[in-house]
Amino acid sequence: MIQSMTGFGEKRFDSKALSVKISIKSLNHRFLDWNYYGHQIGELENKLRAICQLKITRGRIEVHLELNFLNQPSWDIYINEGLLQKILLSLEKVSSKIDKTLNFSIENLFRFPQVIEIKRKDFSKEEMVFLEKSFEETLDKVLKHKRREGREIGKIIQKYIQNINLSVKKIEKLARKQPLLIKNKMRQRLRVLTKDSPVLEDKLIEEAAFYAQKYDITEEIERLKNHLGYIREILMPQRKEPVGRKLDFIAQELYREINTISSKSQDIEIIKEALTIKGEVENIRQQIQNIE
Repeated sequence: MIQSMTGFGEKRFDSKALSVKISIKSLNHRFLDWNYYGHQIGELENKLRAICQLKITRGRIEVHLELNFLNQPSWDIYINEGLLQKILLSLEKVSSKIDKTLNFSIENLFRFPQVIEIKRKDFSKEEMVFLEKSFEETLDKVLKHKRREGREIGKIIQKYIQNINLSVKKIEKLARKQPLLIKNKMRQRLRVLTKDSPVLEDKLIEEAAFYAQKYDITEEIERLKNHLGYIREILMPQRKEPVGRKLDFIAQELYREINTISSKSQDIEIIKEALTIKGEVENIRQQIQNIE
């Protein structure tokens, strides 16, 4: 299955107790890199990460979560009465000394550190389920985006594969003429070396056969064709597993085979087609960088 590593999804969800806005962004990365931002949710973050790992194998995942608590019983308020009493007594003493009443508002109370602590109670089971389902729904939106981009990348790679296939066919046709080309080149060289003396045909055929075998590219062509066939198989939509790493490996193999063909060939036209294939393989490798 072709699935891009980039995607984005954002949704807002509401329940009786909670209102949550979830944003998920997926970016390119060699491995699965989880990054959470927003309201502290404790152990729930690990559960969300586990849900993500089941559906995404690699990429930088950025999760933003905004929570608004709608239910009053969801909050705990702790007042440090001993500390507050000391503060009030100190203010009374100062008021007595300066013979002036000091006003003390509720707003001032919140400015003293460690006097009042407002904490959210732990999530209830229902709230946990609500947040997990909300995250999954947002993640599904991201996956839909990733698959849509993946299909477009697959179409682009298919075009590069078609271009490579055309060049391989040309190379295959040119390769059949290579033994004769080698033989003619050797004949010309021998004539120069022997100063137009008669060339022994048997010796020429023997040497030509040796070099034809040495520079034979039949196996490399067959491997190229096999690799191209495997890429087409991988790009089939019914495949479910991630294919990015496999495609990257096959692209390296394509590059290796075409380098061998280029170095072994004695025909400039074959070398030209090999350079064309190198360019298309490089294009494929660039596209693969964005495939999960």
